[in-house]
Amino acid sequence: MAACALLRRLSSNFSAALPPLTRPAQPSPLRRTSTAYFHRSLATSSRLAAALKFTDKHEWIRVEDDGQGTVGISNFAQEALGDVVYCGLPEVGTQLAQQDEFGALESVKAASELYSPLTGEVVEINTLLADNPGLVNKSCYKDGWLMKMTIAKPIELDALMDEKAYERYIRSIED
Repeated sequence: MAACALLRRLSSNFSAALPPLTRPAQPSPLRRTSTAYFHRSLATSSRLAAALKFTDKHEWIRVEDDGQGTVGISNFAQEALGDVVYCGLPEVGTQLAQQDEFGALESVKAASELYSPLTGEVVEINTLLADNPGLVNKSCYKDGWLMKMTIAKPIELDALMDEKAYERYIRSIED
């Protein structure tokens, strides 16, 4: 427990837990063609990706047909965390404002807080994560979702990134 608390204090969000990736300032054309740079992708199906919105702290939200939002963490975030061993999630009924801390994920190499992408009320949590937190790693966009919430201020969705904007954001923090 003490180690988990220490890790949580050391990493306030995913971006702080990620080592910066550097590339040569101006690689030669020959090197550019002979070296394959590491490329991350969101690894979503096109149907899901079209509906996902992302935060700069690597949470995503998908607005469901009933007007509620399903929240999880991105593939980039789960890769950065490593094997998730614990998920601390809020109680149903918790009222959240956009960017409020709502829980934490702990892995074998880091701990990170979770932040609400929108304002609303928690209506469901993924109870499967209590016994199987690794679902976050195996299926972060499907079975590894974290919580479902009402969307009190739909206008807040406009401030979130779509898939293409999020991919650009990821590339910018990797440079």
